[in-house]
Amino acid sequence: MKPFLLVGLFCYLISTAWAQEATPEVPQANETITTEPASDKKTDTNSPGKATSVKKNTTSDSKPVNLETAYKREYAFLDAQKRELKAQLDKYKASANSKEQELIRKINALERESVSRSAKIDQFNSQIAEAERTQAAVSERNDALEITYAQSELTLKQYGIEMPPPIKEGKENDLEKTTFLLQQGLTLIQKLGEIQSKAGKFFLESGKQAEGSIIQLGNIAAFGVSADGGGALVPAGNGEFKVWKEPAAEIATALNNNEQPDYLKLFLFESRTTAIDETPDKTVLSIIESGGLIGWVIVGLGILALLLAFIRAFLLRKNSTDNKQLADQIIALIAEGRLAEAKKICESGGSAISRVLASTLRHLKDDREHMEDIVHEAILQEAGPLDRFGSAIMVIASVAPLLGLLGTVTGMITTFDVITEFGTGDPKLLSGGISIALVTTELGLIVAIPTLMLGSLLNAWARNIRRDIEHSALRATNAFLGGKSGNSVATDPGAGNDPETQSFRLQPQPI
Repeated sequence: MKPFLLVGLFCYLISTAWAQEATPEVPQANETITTEPASDKKTDTNSPGKATSVKKNTTSDSKPVNLETAYKREYAFLDAQKRELKAQLDKYKASANSKEQELIRKINALERESVSRSAKIDQFNSQIAEAERTQAAVSERNDALEITYAQSELTLKQYGIEMPPPIKEGKENDLEKTTFLLQQGLTLIQKLGEIQSKAGKFFLESGKQAEGSIIQLGNIAAFGVSADGGGALVPAGNGEFKVWKEPAAEIATALNNNEQPDYLKLFLFESRTTAIDETPDKTVLSIIESGGLIGWVIVGLGILALLLAFIRAFLLRKNSTDNKQLADQIIALIAEGRLAEAKKICESGGSAISRVLASTLRHLKDDREHMEDIVHEAILQEAGPLDRFGSAIMVIASVAPLLGLLGTVTGMITTFDVITEFGTGDPKLLSGGISIALVTTELGLIVAIPTLMLGSLLNAWARNIRRDIEHSALRATNAFLGGKSGNSVATDPGAGNDPETQSFRLQPQPI
């Protein structure tokens, strides 16, 4: 604030001096102008706003002063004041700069200190995290060590070895516990790695318990020998053994007599306490049974489709035997005019073509339109036996995979119901629903694919028979008309170009 006051005072004095110079006063005769000496003037450095008073002395004792001298003195005084104010201003600026630099140094020091403390905090946090990880790892190792102790004690206890109470109940004696467990474990491993023969009991394949000798090959295989039978042994649960279904009595007898068998056939097991269940052999009935009710329905449809296919094949075979020879023989007789003999041969035949040709021969002398209608009617009558069971076979081929899909959905629903009730702990509980889901799909495809192929082949066979019947009826008609007009018999319905003959061609019947 002081520098501004000094600058303001200085400006005020300069303006006053210029104003006085611009309007000079002429002193009167009885009036003198006196100016206080510079040494007698009172200036307050702390209050530069006080101006020097210029007194007008009108007494007769004052000496007259020249106006120019007064101005020079005043200017000198103001110049001194200016220099003094400028020095104070420079001093204040220097002081302010010094304080500013000091504050900047303090701020920088505080920033460096803050950064250093932040780094230390981060370091401490890292050390705390590392300590927590170390503590967690140590805790996990301690838990693993306790679990190992418990498992080791349980395993040794199964073979009659127990840890002494002082070692078991002692605290901070991990070294003693570890030493005891390792020693006993190594001794037990060495003992179990030997071939041992001892008296014992085991179950035969019939379920009868027999007494005899049990030969153990370490702790992974065993053989049993008794008067009632023997062979390779497998765990039956609760430390018991039973004879495996694969015959190995000769090997067990040789080992019991300390003889070397020609080959060693054994069953390897992991533990005596876990029972080994025999996996039943899969048969066709067992696979169908695993598919449930829908599986049996699909199999029933497959059997029905196979039966219908055999019946239809028998009918088609009956109607297609020697068709070409019979047609050629009858057409030759018609061309020769021996219609009675041709009718007799047709009536004695039992195939569809003989019946159609017989109907054609009975109406050869009718008008053209009536004869053509009779032939069409006879062909339609024979279409029924030819197409019998064809639609049923194709329907079964279409329904079988849909039933398989239904079984898949049913099996998945059953599986989810089991999961909801019992959870997923035992996979064997889920096998029933999964078997229904997969086996029904398999059975559906097994039935659908062959049935579809058989149905398509039989339909093609029926179309060929119908085409041969139509062809033979057309040849018979052309042969009669050609013989009547004296022309040659047209054996090929597509070879003649005669308009009259072509007008009697039969239209093929749709299947």
